[in-house]
Amino acid sequence: MDKNKIILFDLDGTLIDSTDAIVSTFYHSFKELNFDFKGDDETIKSLIGYPLDIMYKELGVEKSKIWDFVDAYKNRYKIISKEQTTLLKDAYEAIYEASLFARVSVVTTKTRMYTMPLLEHFNIAQFFEIITGRENVQNPKPHPEPILITLEQMNYDKNKHTVWMIGDTKLDLIAANEANINSIGVLCGYGQEEELLKYTNIIKPNAFSAISYIKSLCNN
Repeated sequence: MDKNKIILFDLDGTLIDSTDAIVSTFYHSFKELNFDFKGDDETIKSLIGYPLDIMYKELGVEKSKIWDFVDAYKNRYKIISKEQTTLLKDAYEAIYEASLFARVSVVTTKTRMYTMPLLEHFNIAQFFEIITGRENVQNPKPHPEPILITLEQMNYDKNKHTVWMIGDTKLDLIAANEANINSIGVLCGYGQEEELLKYTNIIKPNAFSAISYIKSLCNN
């Protein structure tokens, strides 16, 4: 079957819950580099979706030291990421269902180097054509570059393919709008409905509901 739908998934908060891994690793880096962090878990969670360097900058780390913190984070994260990350409810079913009628890829701000082991760990890597991570682009979401690069690699033809981006934060939706593709906001991650509605008029509880919605359009 020649599939004319392309579905791009965000990762954190859309397909996986890596909150514990991310938050604990930030605290580990603060301790390792003697940073007096004034915030709390919610402060960190509010920035998930942005690249690590931007997160550390927003959390008050001096510009000259940011990459030391990023390195400390990555060294710790690769050790604990699998055990402290879970697949969100019905995420496997969402990906599998999508793969039956669409071509699917991942567009994430997480580095591809840490994304691939997680996708393999959850036995979902085989469903995706392209995995675009932080190191594959100059400009991360909300810039459209990650989406545009992914579509280029998928030989996207605007006259043939309909494209959807599914994500849980405004970064995903802004990137989709800038790339001139459809988007669905999901409420299983870090974004609030009120904020997501500023960038898309389609909001679903999770990725599976989003896929069911797209599939229903195919049947009409």
